[in-house]
Amino acid sequence: MVENRKKKIMLVDDHKVVRLGLKGLIEKDEDLTVCAEAASLKELYDKLEEAAPDLVLLDMQLPDGDGSEGVREIKRRDESINVLVLTAFAEDFMVQESINNGADGYLLKNVDGKAIVQAIHNVLHGLTVMDQKVQVIMSKASKEDPVISQLSEREQTVLALVSQGKTNKEIGEKLFLAEKTVRNIITKIMKKIEVTNRTEAAAFWLRHMSRK
Repeated sequence: MVENRKKKIMLVDDHKVVRLGLKGLIEKDEDLTVCAEAASLKELYDKLEEAAPDLVLLDMQLPDGDGSEGVREIKRRDESINVLVLTAFAEDFMVQESINNGADGYLLKNVDGKAIVQAIHNVLHGLTVMDQKVQVIMSKASKEDPVISQLSEREQTVLALVSQGKTNKEIGEKLFLAEKTVRNIITKIMKKIEVTNRTEAAAFWLRHMSRK
């Protein structure tokens, strides 16, 4: 019955009005609650352990540093904390750096409220969330990546499903594979394409598909 507790969300944005709006939006959902707020990276780090959030909703530009630094530090302190970037900025280097540092999703602030809440739920359920505009930004490379040729047909299928935000269980059900088998395949894929997490793997596949 403990599993019915509300998922705790920490808001990190230097604009109080934005945090107020997000808090009102999130707390309308009976399964979510805002456990802490921060207006800077320092405040985020100071509050993180005590707040013990399930997910940090993180702005990219903060008074004392880049949000991608925040992603890296959150994951360094506790890998289990989900990080969803919510920002007005989508420059290539910001997106790539955040994903490389372990972000579980990247949304732009022009999305509607329902999309933000749905994205939070998706990330909490292990799905990768990426704004469509961000997908386009990450798909700019112009040449075929030779690394893709190292992947078997089944590995490419699994990677495509990962890029759609499917969980290991969902992939297993679709391909009639055990969840453990899917996990092993994904581990092998990540070694071959030299990435460290599912979000990076999804981004790799999206870049590849854009060049087809």
